[in-house]
Amino acid sequence: MKEIEYEKLSPEDFEIVGVETDKAEKLSKKSISFWQEVLMRFLKNKLALIGLITLVLIIIGAIFVPMFSNFTYRQQTGDYNIAPNGTYFFGTDDLGRDIFTRVFVGARISIFIGFAAAIIDLIIGVTWGAIAGLKGGRVDEFMMRIADILTAVPYLLVVIILLVVMQPGLLPMIIALSITGWVNMARITRSEILKLKNQEYVLAARTLGASTGHLIMKHLIPNALGAILVTMTLTIPSAIFTEAFLSYLGLGVPAPLASWGTMANDGYPALQNAPWRLFFPAAFISLTIFAFNTVGDGLRDALDPKLRK
Repeated sequence: MKEIEYEKLSPEDFEIVGVETDKAEKLSKKSISFWQEVLMRFLKNKLALIGLITLVLIIIGAIFVPMFSNFTYRQQTGDYNIAPNGTYFFGTDDLGRDIFTRVFVGARISIFIGFAAAIIDLIIGVTWGAIAGLKGGRVDEFMMRIADILTAVPYLLVVIILLVVMQPGLLPMIIALSITGWVNMARITRSEILKLKNQEYVLAARTLGASTGHLIMKHLIPNALGAILVTMTLTIPSAIFTEAFLSYLGLGVPAPLASWGTMANDGYPALQNAPWRLFFPAAFISLTIFAFNTVGDGLRDALDPKLRK
């Protein structure tokens, strides 16, 4: 075998196979968390982004417009059924009240009721569904049969009966909407817990003696948070619409408070002579529900891109 002449070798004779270490560090991407990836996917959804901006603008208006408006929601200006103009942006009603101010006061009430009902549904539904799914057996059977009984009773019928018994008002409305509204959240949570409770990390925590509360709060709910958030996002517009519907029937907040449903009820008789009285509250109801639905759909797609297929 011919001996290699080492003195004739030069650095140019060696070629690195693969990627150099310093270049590999430059090419490698910075790791991102799951929620950062969800945020990036959500921001790419233009419709969901438009819906989110719309909601933010409505909420900002609900907070600040009544504070800086020249009129209060109950003030009678003396200008009756005035069409929208430079002074009254949305016109006035038959009592001379400024509809622009009343619409954003109504936004406060309607959105507050929607969020309050959704939060109560979240607390009750997640707790009920998580315990039923984790315990299983007779406990699961008993708890879900109760949910089935509540589901069998028409939702609006229950709400209307409760409002008639408790008298219309803000707190009775929230209670009535929450009586059976949590059932869907409980079903969603239970289905997620059933999929997660046999995972290795849950079995390992059980082996180490973790309590039921620890398993639910530390392991199961955080991993089911995506489905829970999406369900909550879609619960809010449902509660807003139900409140508007009940207020339209006269079971909403009492006068002189304004909600979108009561304003629509007051504006309907004047549809031919003063259509703006019905148009603006109805438009805000539709716009808010549409925005919440787009945000919910965008959040669902961001949390689970496979659903888009």
